[in-house]
Formats: sequence, C-alpha cells, structure tokens
Amino acid sequence: MADGGSDGSGFRNDWLTKDFYKVLGVGKEASAEEIKKSYRKLARANHPDSNPGDTAKHEKFKAVAEAYDVVGDPDKREKYDEMRALGPAMSGGFGGYRGGGGNAGPGFDINDLLRDRSGGFGDMFGDLFGGGRSRPQAARPTRGGDVETSATLSFTDAMNGVTISLRLSSDAPCETCKGTGGKPGTKPHICPTCEGAGFVVASMGGAFQVNETCPGCGGRQLVYDEPCPTCHGSGRGLSSRTIQARIPAGVKDGQRIRLRGKGAAGENGGPPGDLYVSVKVTPHRLFGRKGDNLTLDVPISFDEAALGAEVRIPTLGGAPVTLKVPAGTPNGRTFRVRGKGAQKSDGTKGDLLATVEVQVPAQLDTTARQAVEAYRAATSAKPLRANLFSASSGEAS
Repeated sequence: MADGGSDGSGFRNDWLTKDFYKVLGVGKEASAEEIKKSYRKLARANHPDSNPGDTAKHEKFKAVAEAYDVVGDPDKREKYDEMRALGPAMSGGFGGYRGGGGNAGPGFDINDLLRDRSGGFGDMFGDLFGGGRSRPQAARPTRGGDVETSATLSFTDAMNGVTISLRLSSDAPCETCKGTGGKPGTKPHICPTCEGAGFVVASMGGAFQVNETCPGCGGRQLVYDEPCPTCHGSGRGLSSRTIQARIPAGVKDGQRIRLRGKGAAGENGGPPGDLYVSVKVTPHRLFGRKGDNLTLDVPISFDEAALGAEVRIPTLGGAPVTLKVPAGTPNGRTFRVRGKGAQKSDGTKGDLLATVEVQVPAQLDTTARQAVEAYRAATSAKPLRANLFSASSGEAS
C-alpha cells in the first residue's frame, strides 16, 4: 500500500508519522485552551482567503486544520495519544507488519485488531480517522425567516372576514444545493473557523461575550471546497409562491396580523417562519369605526327632532332597524343600537352608534315659510339668548 493510502478501515498510514502537536506548535501536555488558541492563530495567519496564491500557506492551513481535527477533540486526542504510545509497532503502518521485534511481538498484525469492529482498537482508529462510527456533526435545524407583506381590504370585507390570495417572495434555501452552499456532488467537511459549532464567540469589551453566526460557514457548520454555482456558497435563494390567507372578521385599519408557519421555509428540517400582514382598510361611504363600534350620521328634520319620530336606518350587511327619536331631541345626540358593530376577538359584536344631525332647509316654499313664521311668533316670548347677557356680567341667572 502506498504511503498516505488507506487500508480499508479509514486509517491513513501517513498519519502515523505525523506529530500533530508539533504542527500546532504546542507540547503534548498542552491544555485544550492552549491548543485552540494556537490553532486559531495559525489558521488566521495561513487562511487561503488571506493569502491568495501562496501555495505554501495553503498547505500549512490544511495541515493545521488536520491536526486540530484530531488533538482538538478530547476523545480523538486520547485515542491518538494511545496510538502513538504503541511506538515501533505502529511505525510500519497497517500494510504488513508482522513480527520482527518492537512492542508487538512475533506474529503481530495490526490489521487483525482493525478487523474487530466490535470495540477496542478497531473502534479507536475507526473513530479517530473516519472509518468507524464517527461522522461529521449534522447541521442543526434552523427556523425559517419571517416574511412581511401588506393587503388592502374593503370596509365590508374587514368587518366580515375574508380569504385573500397573497403573492410572496422570500428568502429560501437555494434550489440547486438545497441550502448547503456546496456544489452538488461534492462532499463537505467541518468548518475550520468555528470547528463545526456554527457560531464564533465575539468579545463585546470587558467580560461580555456574545455568540455570532460563523462567517466561514454561515452557521451551517460544514463547508465545501467548491461553492454552489447558483448561490455562490451562500445557500440562499428567492422563493416566489402564492398562498391563501384568512383575514379574521373585525380587523382594523393598520392592524398587523400574524399567520404562523406561512413565512420562509426552514433549513435542515427546521420549522418555517411566520407571515405578518399589514392591513389597510378603505373607508366606507356611510359607516365609520370607533374601536369595536360602528358609527353612522343620521339626518333628521326640525319637526322630527321637535315632535319626535321613528327613523329607519341601515346596518352594515344586515336588515335595517328603526330608531326611535324622542320629542325635543337636540342636534348631535347619539343613539346606541346594540350588537350591530364590528366583531370582537371573543366572537361578540360591538354596537352601532347613530348620531342625529338636524337639517336646515336651504329654501322654503310659501306654505313652509308661513308655518315657520307662525312658530316664531308663538315662541317669541321666550328668547333663547337671554342668559348670554346675564352670564357676561357675572350675575347669576
């Protein structure tokens, strides 16, 4: 088997001769924090993005990432140290060392250990070098983003509720790479920037630190050497779709409605985001709105206000009702018609507030004028403005 090849178990012979501690510039007894600190320093200094065209630094970066992938993981590091402790028995690789001295003794074949996949060395080397149970950490499910849109409704539809069609364009996983960011057919590896965590720790000054999405993998934990040709490695694209949205009865002008699960799709099995619809309600020709109540201006004549009357008025979407106006009703008085208003959140309805407006005719015919003049003569003994003058002098009326 050629140097650097695999024996079929996932173990690479050339790794037996590599000193990962030396590659990272630390001693065998270095703490996990010291190893991480050295790795980050070397990774930044040799990262391909910072050193375009520098082949030597590119190779150094790969070697540093390879070393940290092993000794940066507590379990892998322990197994790596155990493997190195075997000494000369491991120096011939897995290809055919059998006997000849060393620590193993005559007739020893390391491949016999690797064939035992039920535990011991077989699992140790398989887990360490990728041929056994260990797999790259699966990307975490991510909730989809929220989407904002607006809708214009008629006054009647807003009161009664309506189902509308909404055309939405939102951020979504790229259709080509399905959100991975990699070229289809290529395999990912753990992001060296965040070490597969999906985030990095940023200092905010003093003792304060916050987790930020990893700039190297965008939070996906894995990276590809070849980016997706459609999204250029971002993993994101635009999604256009039409949905049917139910607007509840009684919605107000300017209200923001939340429709759960109607936003952008999630990633890696994550739930979708929500859709927020800002509603604009067009005015009605007759009816207005005040909270959960509807309003209506009702014109009445002078004689109806003075003598009393029964006035028929409309309701929104229902049968007309009769308003009883008592004699002597002043201009601007408001009457309440219960249960004829907007629908409330509890399913009940507000009221209809009908305000009367006494109308003064612009012209009078001869008969009407004579009647008004007769009324003036009959009430002239009781001037309406007598109290204005007594009040202006400060005297009690």
